[in-house]
Amino acid sequence: MKNILITGALGSIGHVLYKTLENKKKNINIYLVDHIHFNQKNYFRADISEYLQISKIFEKINFDVVFHFAGEFGRWNGEDFYQNMWKTNVIGTKNLIRLQERYKFKMIFASSSEVYGDYDGLMSEEVVTDKFIRPMNDYATSKLVNEIQIMNSKDMFNTDTVRVRIFNTYGPGEYFNSYRSVICKFIYSALHKKNYKVYLNHTRTSTFISDMVEGIINAYDYFKSGEVFNLSGSDYHNIKDVSDMILKKLNLKDDFVEYIETEKFTTKDKKTTNLKAVSEIKFNPKISLEEGLDKTINWMEDVYLNNNFNKENILDYM
Repeated sequence: MKNILITGALGSIGHVLYKTLENKKKNINIYLVDHIHFNQKNYFRADISEYLQISKIFEKINFDVVFHFAGEFGRWNGEDFYQNMWKTNVIGTKNLIRLQERYKFKMIFASSSEVYGDYDGLMSEEVVTDKFIRPMNDYATSKLVNEIQIMNSKDMFNTDTVRVRIFNTYGPGEYFNSYRSVICKFIYSALHKKNYKVYLNHTRTSTFISDMVEGIINAYDYFKSGEVFNLSGSDYHNIKDVSDMILKKLNLKDDFVEYIETEKFTTKDKKTTNLKAVSEIKFNPKISLEEGLDKTINWMEDVYLNNNFNKENILDYM
């Protein structure tokens, strides 16, 4: 039996990853870590930025792989709560790297498309190391620091990590707050007919949560130590198109939408290639933006309007 640990296991990606692994994989023990109290088998409460809290877990259990998905998310969250962000993302990841150097487990690390900054070309994996990229905010900088930490550890201690760069993931399991993805914020606001902002001159490559999680699992199944992969869907679109699609699906007009030309300190265009992941780890995103929005709206209606959602049934919405 292999022992698998997921950090950030209660997060929007971590929880779907946990339920998918539980559903698909046999002969594994799955352990979960997050920073709040939670009543769940094999769950540990620990703050990864506190070495003693996280190290106690590794003293008890010998892990084969750690899916490291704990972290403070989002550029504005990283500005408003920068102390938390730097502690969790940078010190927390360093703590896990130190444990990896000692206990020799494999790691899948959640990086971000934000490491590409405002690069105006096709965002292929080698761009970050071949060119100087100026991150546009503290969150982006923290993720680039994480990648450097991981690469340095491999060079010094031969640790085994795969980095996956996550592109604009959305879908069931992402609960609303003002720092979440645009799709989450747009749907929540539209369902409640609350004002929201649409920044016109920005494009994104969106990825549905089930496709993202399948890619993450493939990064483990076809583990290539030291490699980095873009995990992105095939839906390249502008932000207004997404808002228009959501409003149309909900039969709403845009009279509560404010249109603004650009958002400061935010990447203008995120156009990527996922060909490396397709070729080397058999990444195969299947859910179109049209279908993904339908699934996300269905879940958010159940959570916020119908009050009949069971967190343990998250895969039913995929």
